[in-house]
This record gives sequence, C-alpha cells and structure tokens, in this order.
Amino acid sequence: MERCDLAKDFSISRIITGLWQIADMERRGPVDRESAAWEMARYAEAGFTTFDLADHYGSAEDIAGTFRERYSEQVSAEILTKWVPPPGSLTRDQVRQAVERSLQRLRTSQIDLLQFHAWRYFDPSWLDGLFWLDELRREGLIRYLGLTNFDTPHLAMVYHSGIEVVTNQVCFSLLDTRPRRRMLGFCAQSGIKLLAYGTLAGGFLSERWLGKPEPSAEDLATWSQMKYFRFIQAAGGWDRFQGVLRAAHRVAQRLGVSIANVACRFVLEHPGVGGIIVGARLGEADHLSENLRLFDFSLDDESKIELEEAIAALRPIPGESGDEYRRPPFLTASGDLSHHVDSFPSPYPVQSSGNRMWVSSGTPWEDLAGYSRALRIGDRIWVSGTTATHRDRVIGGSDPASQAHFAIDKIEGALESLGSSLENVVRTRIYLPRMEDWEAVARVHGERFRRARPANTLIRADLVDGRYLVEIEAEALVSSSSPAPR
Repeated sequence: MERCDLAKDFSISRIITGLWQIADMERRGPVDRESAAWEMARYAEAGFTTFDLADHYGSAEDIAGTFRERYSEQVSAEILTKWVPPPGSLTRDQVRQAVERSLQRLRTSQIDLLQFHAWRYFDPSWLDGLFWLDELRREGLIRYLGLTNFDTPHLAMVYHSGIEVVTNQVCFSLLDTRPRRRMLGFCAQSGIKLLAYGTLAGGFLSERWLGKPEPSAEDLATWSQMKYFRFIQAAGGWDRFQGVLRAAHRVAQRLGVSIANVACRFVLEHPGVGGIIVGARLGEADHLSENLRLFDFSLDDESKIELEEAIAALRPIPGESGDEYRRPPFLTASGDLSHHVDSFPSPYPVQSSGNRMWVSSGTPWEDLAGYSRALRIGDRIWVSGTTATHRDRVIGGSDPASQAHFAIDKIEGALESLGSSLENVVRTRIYLPRMEDWEAVARVHGERFRRARPANTLIRADLVDGRYLVEIEAEALVSSSSPAPR
C-alpha cells in the first residue's frame, strides 16, 4: 500500500476511505454503528488505514469513535475530520467547543488532522476561526491542521500568515482539473499536499455509465450523483463526458484494469497529490479488491496522451477550486447552498445617521484616526485606504500578493455590507512602499477587478507600518440590482 508523509511523524494511505455517504445513507434511517465500525476495521486490515469524515457527515464521527473503541488494539488508523462552522462571527469558546465535540465523538484526546472550511473570504471571521484552531493545535488537541475547498490565493494567504497547515482537500478528476492551473504549483513550492475528492465523480467515471443515455433527475439516486451530474453539465454535457469515458475505457482495456482505476491513477500520479478520497457506503458496497489494483499499474505515455486529448474536449470547470461553494454556478447536489447554510450575515455591522451609512472593520487605526472602513451616501460608496490588517495582525506575512488579496477581501466585505460588490467598483488607488512589488500586486488587482475594470492609479508612498506592503482604496456605485445593505 502506497503511503504519503504529510509530516515527519505522520503518514496516510494514498487511498483514503471517505465516509461522506453516511449522511446520504441515513436519509433512509439510522446506520448501525457496530456494523459500520466493523467495516472500517476490514478496510484498515486491508491497508486502507486512513478515513476522511466531517462534523456534518451524519454519524460518521460516532462510527469512527466506535471503531477506535472496538478495534484500535488490532489495527492502526488515521482519522481525518473537518469542521465546517456556519457563516458569521466566531468566538474562541465556540471553536474550542466544536473541537471538543469532535474529540468526544471520536473517542480520542487528539484529532489526527482537522480540516477547516470557510464559506466566504470577504467575511474575515474565517481567520479568527483558523487562528484559534492553530492555538488548539499548539495546545495538543489537534495534531495537524488542514484546509478544505480553499482556492490558491487563500491557501497562499494562510501559508504566508504563518498558520501551519499540511493539506488542502479539493475536487480533482478527469472532469475537474482546476488544481492543475496553479494550485499544484503552489503545493510544490510550499510542501502542502492535496487530498483529492470527487475523483470518480460520484461513480459516473465507471463502466456503469459508458454508452448509456443521459440520466434524468429521477435516475440520480444519491447526493453524489446529483452533485457530479452538475459537473458533467458544466464540463460541456453528456456527449463530451462520454468522450472521456470512452478514452478511459480504451486505456483500461489496454492495461487490464477498470475505468475507475484509470480515473484514480490519473489523479494520483500528479505531483503534490498526497492521496485520493474514495467514498464507501459501509456495509452496502465493497470496493476493496478494486482499490487494491491501483498499486499494480501506472499510466504509460500513450495512456496519458489519450486521456489529455479527451480532457481537452471538455469545457473547463469555471473558477478556482472551492468556488462551487462560493459563487454561481453552485455545483452542489441542490444547485445552490440551501442544504448547507440558512443565511449569510453581514461581514461588518452597518451603522447609520441621517443619509449616511458606514461600516468599520475593527482595526486599531479606525478609532485612533476617527474614520470608517467604508461610507455610503445615496448610491455612492467610498472605501478608505485598506491594508492587510485583521484586528492586531498583519495577514499575508511578507508576500505582497497575499496582502493585496486580503486588502481586497476587506474592501469586498465592506461593499457587500453596504449593498454593493466588487463589480460595482469604479475607481481604485494602490499605494506601494516598494516599487518592486508592483507586478505581483497589479496581477492581483487584475484578477479581482477583471469584470469591473475600474479606473486605477498606482502610487509609490510610505505606509504607516513597515510590515504593510500595499494599501488599496476604492470607490463604488450601488446598482439598482444590488442587494439592500445588510
């Protein structure tokens, strides 16, 4: 069994057993925890010692806790879980309570790897949560920290801010190659490993769907199928998907394996991928022998070329990794976020007086100098010069691109709170203390304001603190289609 070292003293099996389908199975009724724990022991005894779960995967953490109690003396295992807090502000106590709840369910004193999800980057509460999780890691309640569904800029932001994370879990498959655009390059630079899910696209990447007509909504029996059918549609539709299946089938026949094996090896062989997560419906479907074949072959050059030609015929999945949970098109089971969150609170509290509305972001400079982060009068919004400050921290370390991304995140949060958005920005000004950083910051500005195309000026200027590498101010309008201030 191939293994991957995530740290000097922590390795995982490269085929990780995912338990997200526990929640789907429990739609029909409770899953027997003793039987499911026994199934986990079978997987571990076969060499698949790593399991991926989450606080919201039904009773998955309780099943893993039962497995630890019953079988920890017989087999060793690595239990990876996630914390997905609701949108909005967090407190240090809430973070601790969430971790202690998982510890109790898992029947352990230390979580092997806790992976953190953030709903919206322009609400800086996610940084509070992550910094407090890092405190609990240093305290010993968490062995290692990871992320889930982070895009490359914010993965880099976390890294440059000094928060030690060892993994980022993202979607990666023959259908969805977004990590190849720039995330794998950053992982090579930073040493952070990717854990890839969706590798079999909810079972669509298998012989079962080869040459079959496009399914109807009634044919989609699981949440995974509903989700990844949306990926198929985003990638160009059923006919293009069949082209990928046919190519994978030809490769599989030459190598004497299955389409699923080919799909898994395709992702596994990318440098920077620590492991792939293959879902298991414990007690209902057994893929042990199928998964063991993954280590008996590799893809030759002819196979790789054939697969790449089929991928090239697909329409690229839009955006960055994780965007399917943050902006349209929402490639989720429901096609929106309704089954994940109830509502999104304002990133910053709105205050008003007469015809003026304003928000503050809580930096020490705002009270000291008597100004707001952003002010709205009528349909105009002015955003003050914004640095990569969150409370008393500088976010992004010494990386100018990460600082620029966080400054724009803060601007976006202020605009969203006052009923506007980045797309309505009409003017920006960038202040740089070091002109050698101009291109890195300009590229971030180009990425974040590509649709708005505001008027822009770049100015060489000293900033109030030597740690700041960029300051950005903005002006925006409120369009008739903008949401009301929060």
